[in-house]
Amino acid sequence: MTDTLLIGLYALLAGGVVGLIGLIVLRLLRHRSIAVHIAILISVTVAAVVAGVVTVAQAMFLSAHDLRVVLMTVGASAVVSLGLGAVAGRRLAASAVWLAQARERERRLETSRRELVAWVSHDLRTPLAGLRAMAEALEDGVVSEPETTAEYHRRIRGETDRMAQLVDDLFELSRINAGALRLTLERVALSDVVSEALATAAPLAAGRRIRLVADPSGWPTVLASEPELARVVSNLVVNSVRYTPPDGTVQIEAGQDRDTAWLAVSDTCGGIPEDDLPRVFDVAFRGERARTPQATGTGTAGGLGLAIVRGLVEAHGGRVDVGNTSTGCRFVVRLPA
Repeated sequence: MTDTLLIGLYALLAGGVVGLIGLIVLRLLRHRSIAVHIAILISVTVAAVVAGVVTVAQAMFLSAHDLRVVLMTVGASAVVSLGLGAVAGRRLAASAVWLAQARERERRLETSRRELVAWVSHDLRTPLAGLRAMAEALEDGVVSEPETTAEYHRRIRGETDRMAQLVDDLFELSRINAGALRLTLERVALSDVVSEALATAAPLAAGRRIRLVADPSGWPTVLASEPELARVVSNLVVNSVRYTPPDGTVQIEAGQDRDTAWLAVSDTCGGIPEDDLPRVFDVAFRGERARTPQATGTGTAGGLGLAIVRGLVEAHGGRVDVGNTSTGCRFVVRLPA
């Protein structure tokens, strides 16, 4: 009974020393990744078992042959345990990282959903109230002058078009988020897409005295769905025109790097604060504080255009980035060439 207690005490002391060293190492590496922590825990566990067996074997005065057999057995078991632990540790670390990313993504989506609901409720309530007031004024005969009646009709038409655009943007965004977007990929010349986008934005740019500048050559061909790509380019150009002060410039250029084609839209909006740059592509982020004060009052900024741009670009297997320049900001879209 006394020998058994001594053996247990020796094994406990040996394992305790290894465990204490392991705790010190874990504390020193507490800021490292979860994979490192799991590897250390597995190594300390195996080392504690090996240390206990070796200590007990030494205390029992085994013969050299028996000691070698014990050490070989323990060593083989340790190698197998460490190998299995490494595989399991990588899987656990990957699962933990994936779970953390999934929770963070779910949190961001929930926050974005709440902001979108509140934003849409506000943006629909305001024009609906105006439409109702103007319709009632026309119905009750409060407005009778031809000029005023025509102005009311023009405003009603404008508000209706804006709400229709909002509904269209919401439908497009819902398709992107639901994974229901189906792309028909083909070879598309960026020059044709940019020409159409410039033609669409030309009236708005002319009204704000914005110069639209495009490189005359060097436009690559990309593998994309033409309607969705046209919407990406149009949204970027119109967004830059809306937030650029009068007498500013919006420049569009493109090029190709190895297997990637890029398109850049630069403006003279005055720049975006660094704190707002990560949120530019978020749903319903309009960035009133992010652009120049002269940008206010453009009227039809929807808050969904850049979110749609990011969703469509990522659906093509590309990415979109934004950064500040000396006079404004620069959006860069990269797509497979």
